[in-house]
Amino acid sequence: MNSLKRKNSILLVEDDRNAREGIARLLRGKYEVTVAEDGVRGLNILKKNGFDLVVTDIKMPGVDGMEILAATKLLKPSPPCVLITAYGTIEAAVKAIKDGAYDFVSKPINLDQLELILERAFESINLREENELLRQRLEERDFGFEKIIGKSSRMADVMELVRQVAPAKSTVLITGESGTGKELIAQAVHMLSGRKGQFVPVHCAALSSNLLESELFGHEKGAFTGASEQRKGRFESADNGTIFLDEIGEIDLAVQVKLLRVLESRSFERVGGSVSLQTTARVITATNRDLDAMVARGEFREDLFFRINVINIELPPLRERPEDIPLLIKYYLEHFAVENGKKISGLDDAALDILMSYDWPGNVRELRNCLERMVVLSRVDLLQASGIPKQIRDKVCPAASGGFAALDTLNIEKNEKRLIIQALDETEGNRTSAADKLGISRRTLHRKLIEYGIS
Repeated sequence: MNSLKRKNSILLVEDDRNAREGIARLLRGKYEVTVAEDGVRGLNILKKNGFDLVVTDIKMPGVDGMEILAATKLLKPSPPCVLITAYGTIEAAVKAIKDGAYDFVSKPINLDQLELILERAFESINLREENELLRQRLEERDFGFEKIIGKSSRMADVMELVRQVAPAKSTVLITGESGTGKELIAQAVHMLSGRKGQFVPVHCAALSSNLLESELFGHEKGAFTGASEQRKGRFESADNGTIFLDEIGEIDLAVQVKLLRVLESRSFERVGGSVSLQTTARVITATNRDLDAMVARGEFREDLFFRINVINIELPPLRERPEDIPLLIKYYLEHFAVENGKKISGLDDAALDILMSYDWPGNVRELRNCLERMVVLSRVDLLQASGIPKQIRDKVCPAASGGFAALDTLNIEKNEKRLIIQALDETEGNRTSAADKLGISRRTLHRKLIEYGIS
């Protein structure tokens, strides 16, 4: 018998008590089984909860098995449906299969036959999930590093480390300033790991302690006010895959204790539950905080820190890899041009100079947002320095005496172009006022605008 890699969920709908209890005894312990005593209850449960597979009797009062089968076909993904029939004729079997049933068993039920059918059904589910994952990878071309832009030595070191740790089962802690791309690195580790399960991100800072616990571990019906149904947590969704806990430094000590137990025993209970569930999910965490300092202050458990910090991948800030900025600019300009249906040829020299001179405290995320804004608001193919957000321009060219930017004494043309752009900004594009501010005629300003390609 093929051993299943995860505890699969089954909805059993059967109005005959003896058959229902016999099947439930067979399945429990190997699968997660939810039982419905008739078709009406079964249909309601099916609509509110996700199941991997449905086993249902055909002949039931009110709502019969064929209606249950039809309801499974409306779900995405559609769970396989195994029908139980007291009418073991060829006609009944053909109709059931034609209507989309995975298979059927006749009463009196041969439990060995049913068990074999369920095994085959779950094998087909696993194959379908593997094929879907492969299809997504082929469509997105997201095999690891395609979305990570950078040729600098610092990023080359990071990518080499990712290649080394990806096949392992060890926990990984990704550190770095906000906006450096920690989730992309976590995705790359997952994609290169060969794991067949999902990549499941959890942004810990966005949830309160109680919500985070329920999000991670799931909850049982009635566990707290509003918990009207059982709910699977992210650790269950990430089984045989990767769970990514972003901003791990933001979770409080109570949740830290429960997370430590998962890492030590690979088991957990849903909130309000007593059944111990196993997980094979690999854990990757990330933070922009100094966890060592937090441990010293008693804000983060030392034993948990040691558990998550088996392998540390530290991402450099963008200011420490300036050679990657032109590559990022090219990538995002092309991306946002396509997304917004615009033709963008690039940046003029003054704009590129400002973007290269800025220290990007928000890192790649800030650069990305800046370029998106420039593309969206631009009316010309070649993006100008005037399209760069003012707060960025002001930091690169701080105001000097007379209200104009500090000058580069070694580059007269660059200085003149910057002064013209700043004058136009300060006069909100009024060329007459800008010329007066610069101490030149409007005709001279017009000629300079053409000369420097300023729109």
